[in-house]
Amino acid sequence: MKRIYLDYAATTPVHHEVLQAMLPYFTESFGNPSSIHSIGQEAKLAIEQARGKIAELIGARSDEIVFTSGGTEADNFALKGVAFANESKGNHIITTKIEHHAVIETCKFLEKLAFRVTYLPVDEYGLVDPDDVRKAITNKTILISVMHANNEVGTIEPIAQIGKIAKEAGIYFHTDAVQTVGHIPVNVDELGVDLLAMSAHKLYGPKGVGALYIRKGTKLVSFMHGGEQERRRRASTENVPGIVGFGKASELARQDMDEEAKRLSYLRDKLITGLLERIDHIKLNGHPSNRLPNNVNISVDFVEGESMLLNLDLEGICASTASACSSQSLEPSHVLLAMGLSHEQAHGSLRFSLGKWTTENEIEHVLDVMPRIVAKLRAMSPLLKS
Repeated sequence: MKRIYLDYAATTPVHHEVLQAMLPYFTESFGNPSSIHSIGQEAKLAIEQARGKIAELIGARSDEIVFTSGGTEADNFALKGVAFANESKGNHIITTKIEHHAVIETCKFLEKLAFRVTYLPVDEYGLVDPDDVRKAITNKTILISVMHANNEVGTIEPIAQIGKIAKEAGIYFHTDAVQTVGHIPVNVDELGVDLLAMSAHKLYGPKGVGALYIRKGTKLVSFMHGGEQERRRRASTENVPGIVGFGKASELARQDMDEEAKRLSYLRDKLITGLLERIDHIKLNGHPSNRLPNNVNISVDFVEGESMLLNLDLEGICASTASACSSQSLEPSHVLLAMGLSHEQAHGSLRFSLGKWTTENEIEHVLDVMPRIVAKLRAMSPLLKS
């Protein structure tokens, strides 16, 4: 059975050109970038070249990119780094109820250390209101953190508007852009952000490597201590092959982004329209148009999302019910609950996320399979019978 992968928001396969770019740094140019000999300096040069490619992708300067182990570390670095460096100015942080767990859990940790966090609501589409951000600001606010696009429902947030509010108030602004970098245009100056988190494995690069953009002049402290790597921002010997792969993936993303976004938007809309037409008692989650080009999130009444997922897997189709980082939890999606869905609707949610190797034939196959799966599960469902 041919497998159909529609879980690109969870992770992407490594592009073959990315893999080829990485291979020499496992076996030939394997040196420690901190070493002064030629093999070490080859590795150091490769890191700086990759840094430049990633900076170019988001409109930043090379020296504003700090490599991390992934998006989660980048978010932790941003929030803890700013919080601890600016305690003398205040202890208030503003974020939203739909952030990734990397932000939510970091905020909960900071609350235990006497920081105060405001979790802003969102509307039925998952959009935060910039006016709510403005109203939440106090004279103790030191950081605003709002994700660029939601990883579950794909809604793109009004980051540029919030960035202007933050700048006017003289408050640092962080965004988790893990789902957007490499997929839609991201420019740190246009967005008005001071800190931006990204991850290689979301754009056809390897797992275990990410980066934090830190605008020049931003006051934050490091929370990884040891050597003097990354301009003393983040200690630990660099993951050279991973960084090289991240750089190559960023280069490829710049070349293909516009055309790929158009292609995926077409396939996304075909899948949404087909599901809504062929299955009754179904709801699209997230903004109908202001959403990521590859995201389809639906709630199906009278059916459990996990049951749909297992039946899809039997058909060779890989999808998800929520963020991959919370897939082991039995709790309904905090994102969908924040958007006003009931627990039953949230439990009946399913996310399809499309990518570089998704074809129209695969979408048509999903549209053929999904109505049969839903009909079978509803026939057995105590939710429908009650």
